[in-house]
Amino acid sequence: MKKLFLGISIFLGLTAVGQDDAAPESKWKKGGMASLTFNQVSLTNWAAGGQSSISGNVFLNLFANYKDEKQTWDNSLDLGYGLIRNNDQPIVKSDDRIEFNSKYGRNITDAWYYSGLLNFRTQFAPGYNIPNDSVLISDFLAPAYILLSLGFDYKPNENFTLMLSPVTSKTTIVNNQKLADAGAFGVEGAEFDATTGQKIADGKRIRYEIGSFLKLAYQKEVIENVNFQTKLDLFSNYLNNPGNIDVNWEVIVAMKINKYLTANLNTHLIYDDDIAIGVDRNDDGINDGFGPRTQFKEVFGLGLSYKF
Repeated sequence: MKKLFLGISIFLGLTAVGQDDAAPESKWKKGGMASLTFNQVSLTNWAAGGQSSISGNVFLNLFANYKDEKQTWDNSLDLGYGLIRNNDQPIVKSDDRIEFNSKYGRNITDAWYYSGLLNFRTQFAPGYNIPNDSVLISDFLAPAYILLSLGFDYKPNENFTLMLSPVTSKTTIVNNQKLADAGAFGVEGAEFDATTGQKIADGKRIRYEIGSFLKLAYQKEVIENVNFQTKLDLFSNYLNNPGNIDVNWEVIVAMKINKYLTANLNTHLIYDDDIAIGVDRNDDGINDGFGPRTQFKEVFGLGLSYKF
């Protein structure tokens, strides 16, 4: 993890050097936002029922974007982590993300660009099959996703961008042998002897895909002190069920109360045909089926925010 952050820090540092030495100040836009949200519910002899809970989320966004007459270069880093505890239950995470994007464009017309994109996604900490906190289901770099795309970017203004890529490679990394042996996140699982049940070959830790990719991003202050952002990624694997499109869609509504207080609403929808999720079909508390399912997360928070 230290190597990852060191590499990202060096990269963002180079963009800062580029701003000072290689380009006029006005061609760069750099900044970010940090927020801390907290939520607490305390119930004592509450006739209507419910559970006491305490939770907190930390989010950091950094960006460094360059634009001149012929080219654009957009870089962003999103980091998020959250924890929640209900009653006397163990503390579990409610949010966990690392995402880095770097997109370079060379203009064809005023709004169209030849474009190349690098996207990297993973998480900070292990994830468990709650309430069974002894069953590991994810970890740092398990999974991690790397997208490399070549295509065309439509960018008519600073608020909207749409990238279309007919050539995209998607690499899935599962850097945990136990998860790789189980074939988690679409990698090829371990091979076992049919008679003895002994493992005869480790599961693969990397899976490669080639396909097409669409990335849409939009942001705008819809009314005073209310900012709306949405990001949508779609990927189709040419070689395996191209009709089963991977979806990654995020919506953020940030409402500024004063200089430091904000309220944020975040929704995140994911569908990946290669991620098998347990299903309890008869409500007996035991998963009796596994398969791809739509994942959805919603987080609302009121807390401290600082924009720079």
